[in-house]
Amino acid sequence: MNFSEVFKLSSLLCKFSPDGKYLASCVQYRLVVRDASTLQICQLYACLDQIQHIEWSADSLFILCALYKRGLVQVWSLEQPEWHCKIDEGSAGLVASCWSPDGRHILNTTEFHLRITVWSLCTKSVSYIKYPKACQQGITFTRDGRYLALAERRDCKDYVSILVCSDWQLLRHDTDTQDLAGIEWAPGCVLAAWDSCLEYKILLYSLDGRLLSTFCAYEWSLGIKSVAWSPSSQFLAVGSYDGKVRILNHVTWKMITEFGHPATINNPKIVVYKEAEKSPPLVLGRLAFPPPRAAAGPLSSTESEYEVASVPVSLQTLKPAADRANPRIGIGALAFSPDNCFLATRSDSVPTAVWIWDIQKLRLLAVLEQLSAVRCFQWDPRQARLAICTGGGKVYLWSPAGCVSVQVPGEGDFQVLSVCWHLSGDSLALLSKDHFCLCFLETEQGVGTAFGQRGDHT
Repeated sequence: MNFSEVFKLSSLLCKFSPDGKYLASCVQYRLVVRDASTLQICQLYACLDQIQHIEWSADSLFILCALYKRGLVQVWSLEQPEWHCKIDEGSAGLVASCWSPDGRHILNTTEFHLRITVWSLCTKSVSYIKYPKACQQGITFTRDGRYLALAERRDCKDYVSILVCSDWQLLRHDTDTQDLAGIEWAPGCVLAAWDSCLEYKILLYSLDGRLLSTFCAYEWSLGIKSVAWSPSSQFLAVGSYDGKVRILNHVTWKMITEFGHPATINNPKIVVYKEAEKSPPLVLGRLAFPPPRAAAGPLSSTESEYEVASVPVSLQTLKPAADRANPRIGIGALAFSPDNCFLATRSDSVPTAVWIWDIQKLRLLAVLEQLSAVRCFQWDPRQARLAICTGGGKVYLWSPAGCVSVQVPGEGDFQVLSVCWHLSGDSLALLSKDHFCLCFLETEQGVGTAFGQRGDHT
């Protein structure tokens, strides 16, 4: 692996363009666009205030910068650097902004979710969508970009509107939910809508609004916490507050299996990787002392490696505070690999572990136990390779061949808070609070040097 130099960054705002040619990052009010392979600056733009959100258009020709504090959106063109666009929502304010799939319309959500304003860059026309609901995920596009599903709340009832993106005509239908929490299109054309955590209910709709199925695992307890479609649309994974993931199939929309997350691993067929601190080599005549606790970051200055633990293995569990809202229990994150073969999950009551499930065999394949709590993980878009970060100075990679812990080189304490894969899977952006760097991975011929040969688990 090779690492680039470290660059300035603000608020984890760093994104690759959809075509993979550019990398955009923000430093306060400045937008910097670099070549993704050489990291040379291609364009530099200055906004009117600090940038809170950036997003590329689908064709990578435009990039929007949302200035929520000012209620502004500024749009920049890569082909014509002198061209720019400013959208001012005025007294209505601004809390969210995103592109439509055609890359020529911008959807702005005003404060208090009073309305969504659709701005056209081509005709300069404006359309309004009233009563959008403030929920976990209230707006989603189909993969082909033809339809938009929007969660609404009017007359004390939940609705889902399906709009045709070409002319923004809509078909509205109500949903049988008490408090709609989110909606998500499958890569096909099936829409999943789920209720808040107070009631376990997930509903599946066809494109024309027909209710295909309703799923409820249990009652009278906290319900759904996370939802993820497989890339093939064959499976829907539902993470719940009871610490289980339930897999629904696309034929009958019934549950085919459920994955538990026990605190003790007893099955010898499950590979448990435990991160362990690597002892520094002793030098004759010298005695190395660890840095003071106040000066040492969270496992950032010490090297580590993975060890294969012998079962039974007891994982570190976190006892939730019963008297506080949003208890740290349940499945907080889950994601399918791009080849549909694996599912990665994280149970919030076992915050230091990542669970890898074999979807073809419907069984637990491996568990990675870190020394610190897992902040995020993300799959390589091209292959079954998972990147993990824990807020320390390392990035962790897992593949079916094994896993590896990599120290981020450089001066100072680079704490990896988030990761972002390049479209090709050849590089990985590592984001800290104020900086970012690129990790260039081995090519297909050099996979063995990046992960070790099969059976090498260090």
